[in-house]
Amino acid sequence: MQHLPYPLYTAEQTRQLDRIASEQHAIPAATLMTRAGTAALNFILTQWPDAKQLLILCGSGNNAGDGYEVARQALEKHCKVVLVEVGRTDKMSDEATAARQAYLATGAEPIAFDGVLPAADMIVDALFGTGLDRDITGAFAQAIDAINHVENTPVLSLDIPSGIHADTGKALGIAVHATATLSFIGLNIGLFNGDAPNYTGRIVFDALAVPDSVFEAIEATTYRLDLDHQATLKLAPRQRTSHKGHFGHLLVIGGNLGMSGAPRIAAEAATRVGAGLVSIATHPSHSTLINLTRPELMSHGVEIIDELTPLLTTANVVTIGPGLGQTQWSQALLNKATESKHPMVVDADALNLLSRQPQQNPHWILTPHPGEAARLLGCSTKTVQENRLDAVRQLHARYGGIIVLKGAGTLIYNGENPIRLSPCGNPGMASGGMGDALAGIIGGLLAQNFSLMDAACIGVTMHGMAADKAAEQDGERGMLAMDLMPHLRHLVNLKF
Repeated sequence: MQHLPYPLYTAEQTRQLDRIASEQHAIPAATLMTRAGTAALNFILTQWPDAKQLLILCGSGNNAGDGYEVARQALEKHCKVVLVEVGRTDKMSDEATAARQAYLATGAEPIAFDGVLPAADMIVDALFGTGLDRDITGAFAQAIDAINHVENTPVLSLDIPSGIHADTGKALGIAVHATATLSFIGLNIGLFNGDAPNYTGRIVFDALAVPDSVFEAIEATTYRLDLDHQATLKLAPRQRTSHKGHFGHLLVIGGNLGMSGAPRIAAEAATRVGAGLVSIATHPSHSTLINLTRPELMSHGVEIIDELTPLLTTANVVTIGPGLGQTQWSQALLNKATESKHPMVVDADALNLLSRQPQQNPHWILTPHPGEAARLLGCSTKTVQENRLDAVRQLHARYGGIIVLKGAGTLIYNGENPIRLSPCGNPGMASGGMGDALAGIIGGLLAQNFSLMDAACIGVTMHGMAADKAAEQDGERGMLAMDLMPHLRHLVNLKF
């Protein structure tokens, strides 16, 4: 198995990659199918060496051909195999039909799915591949439901868990809960987005010995991020003569009555990623208290909007929104900050205010979660989540700048392909203050003269990685935003 590649493709693009390999590099589809079977069987024998009996479920597409190849090659290695057919075998492609005939030539006899699955040590899901675009019903839905109800048995999905849309990650009615997913030739966007993280298990990859030149013909729609790949030069060690003035001054605006914690979290996150100075403009009722536990922060009470002017003058970047509220005071602060023309991170209630008076700005980064994205677009959260790539494109078209659509598989888009996707992070981040931390991280990087896109991509990735480090240390449940702070400091000082 190979390291996961960075480019991510749509289902149509992966079909194009297959065609290029076949037509321009003389690698027949049947050969790729055989290689897929070999890769899958090798993974099974390595990952589950004690599995004595394999249960393979095949549908009627090319994905089924891979399943028949796994079965045939497993029989050649004297493994016990039960192959269950779901759907019509007379609808298969020529390549899948040939793979089925080769399997039958071993003398094995498949069984038709009758609603019950035989006992096995592991299951191979070869029901649907990447071309599925409709809700699953009938016998296929029953088969997937049966897989999901088998206890204590690992499941390997080939290409993608059956029932997951390869472009959006949406579960099409029902989908296989895989222990691992083995993807071939090109990784699909949907593996990392939408509902898919609930279903894929561990994602592994094999290019099936396809030449690198095949991939040069297709521009990936999306690009997977990790910190190592992004930050080799951008997080270089500082000059020995550096001082705080070299690393910017971030102004965090937020903290309406009862919400002093949000700007406090954002401000500390900015300091932990290296901003030289961080000020907070907040409600006067708590401005003298907000920095008691972090005296390095400079907290200012702002009641009259003109009191924001000198703070904006001394700062070079703004993060606005954490705990801002949606009052007249909140709106006035947003209007004043926008007039400053500073690079801005716009988060939380500032996004909700923006949704009421949409405008474009090439110098801001918007960081909505799906609910805020829905308000910005005037649609439902469900619509956003069903096609997150489409949603992030629409957000950029309406508001400009950089869009960070948060969630499992956070998307970052500046109007140019490829869209960036960060697979980092975990369910422990489902707690208050995590978004405030991200807004502060991105603002802190902007203050240090990172470009808008670099600040967004590195900030999102670092945020997720810090949460993953915190989860490794103490577990996911009960994680707080402030638990990320020591990990942020460690990550921003990694040597690449």
